[in-house]
Amino acid sequence: MAGHDDFYEILGVPRDADDKAIRDAFRQLALKYHPDRNKDPAASEKFKQIAEAYAVLSDPKKRAEYDVRGRAGVAGFSAEDLFGGVDFDDILGGLGFGGGMFDRLFGRRTRPVRGQDLEVRITVPLERILHGGEEPVHIGHPMACQACHGSGAKAGTTPRPCTACGGAGQQVRHERRGGVSLQQITTCPACGGRGTFIDTPCPECGGSGQARREEVLTVRVPVGAEEGMALRIPRRGLPAEKPGLPPGDLFVIVHAAPDPRFERQDCDLYRTEVVNVVDAVLGAMIDVPTLDGPASVRMPAGSQPDSVLRLRGKGLPRFGDGVRGDLYVRVQVRVPEHLTAPQRRLFEQLRTLQRGGGRE
Repeated sequence: MAGHDDFYEILGVPRDADDKAIRDAFRQLALKYHPDRNKDPAASEKFKQIAEAYAVLSDPKKRAEYDVRGRAGVAGFSAEDLFGGVDFDDILGGLGFGGGMFDRLFGRRTRPVRGQDLEVRITVPLERILHGGEEPVHIGHPMACQACHGSGAKAGTTPRPCTACGGAGQQVRHERRGGVSLQQITTCPACGGRGTFIDTPCPECGGSGQARREEVLTVRVPVGAEEGMALRIPRRGLPAEKPGLPPGDLFVIVHAAPDPRFERQDCDLYRTEVVNVVDAVLGAMIDVPTLDGPASVRMPAGSQPDSVLRLRGKGLPRFGDGVRGDLYVRVQVRVPEHLTAPQRRLFEQLRTLQRGGGRE
């Protein structure tokens, strides 16, 4: 177990909380501390505690044992026992225990070595983050050869197991020294660690078992996708070194495309609007662009340079609950550099009034 706090306290729910309350609490906390979103060094440990708490409290039998015996009631469970029946991807919308994160957090090492994860980046417009939707992802990387299914042997033939290591790719030597048993594991020199010999190589990949492939995948960008959010596509990463083992996962990192209209900060948008000095003094209605189309906002009389107007609900939706942020418009007052003769006379009259205390 990762922590020593009460599972109910970790999720922030009462002991009589129903399944929905437990699920909602876990989702909210998990989205906050997920290591792919929160780069704080302590986030991984916090996320681990949250996941363990949910795994126990979401299972009626485990929860009953925990309610009666506390931590001792679930102390004998392995990571696989705890999380085997929990679909984190369904709860977190693709931000579950993808790739090697499960192994990284919980130290599981029993599964065979799979291929490495692959990471690509996509840039999407703010409108895609506003509404969500599908985006194409172009990738080119080694994949298991389709002709030989990754074995490296020509179709209709099979690799020959290495007799020196029995196909393991490793040689193990045992030795006893002074009553101590020592075990030395080395790469098999006969097959170079592959475990097999290929007598008839596949003509498509030359016996490597891999072929470079260009493909276009489709990823669904969620509403309110945060800057740098990682979306997982299972089994689309690099192939495993040994045939028959699963490939890694593909992680698509989402970035917002630069937009000349706005600057993004989380779910809020910022914009600078240039106004003339007369409108700043007297007040005016000004038109500003938003992601929903043009909008009119009232600039009050006497607006000062760098004053900020707020348009509520005109920002981006927040990931998880869809509540939209705001659009902040910073006022920049433009002082005219060249005046016409009538304009100069009016400004001179204004200066005369100001020097006279504002009296006509």
